[in-house]
This record gives sequence, structure tokens and C-alpha cells, in this order.
Amino acid sequence: QVQLVESGGGLVQAGGSLRLSCAASGRTFSNYNMGWFRQAPGKEREFVAAIRRSGSNLYYADSVKGRFTISRDNAKKMVYLRMDSLKPEDTAVYYCAADTDLTSSVYLLGSYDYWGQGTQVTVSS
Repeated sequence: QVQLVESGGGLVQAGGSLRLSCAASGRTFSNYNMGWFRQAPGKEREFVAAIRRSGSNLYYADSVKGRFTISRDNAKKMVYLRMDSLKPEDTAVYYCAADTDLTSSVYLLGSYDYWGQGTQVTVSS
């Protein structure tokens, strides 16, 4: 089993930045694809970013391209999401997720086997 714990959320003004962190348990973190999803109040959970196990392939939702950066440190069993130029529409609970089976699509919620508890990001206008 995998445990994921997000941190780094908070309140920030529009145009500001935050860096989210996700700490993973276990010894096989380097074998997992990792993703970030978010869920705003009253809306469906949506894909934000993903990174392959090697860190060589990065994926982003169109809404965050050029503003967010996903990265990982396999030695530390950590995945990060740097968020720049934040907008009020980025306000959501952000979730870290692990794909242990290396399924075909990193964009779909169903591809991920384990989820963190989420961390709140609020962007004020």
C-alpha cells in the first residue's frame, strides 16, 4: 500500500505563487507515475499535472500550462507542484495521486490507485 500526504497549500493573492509537496511512503516510489488533481467547490475533480516515474515525461492541463510545474525527487520520495501566476479559478483542494499499475492515461482519475487527503489552495482576487 501507498500513503500520500500533501502539504503547502494556503491563501495567496492572484498573481502569487505556491509550491505544493507530496510525500510518499514505501520503497517503490520510483516505479510510480504521479499526478496532481484538483477539485473546486461544486465541481468535478480535474486533472492538473502528471509526471512519469523517471521524471522525463511531463503532462499538464491546458488551463495550467506555462504556469504550473510538476517535478519529483525519487530519492526523497517526493513530488512537487510549483504554481505561479495563480488565478482565482485555481482555488480548489489539490490532491496528489499515485499510479502504481502504469495505466494507459495519466489524465484520468481512474488511472490512479492511491490518493492523498488533499490540501486547500485559495487564491484571492
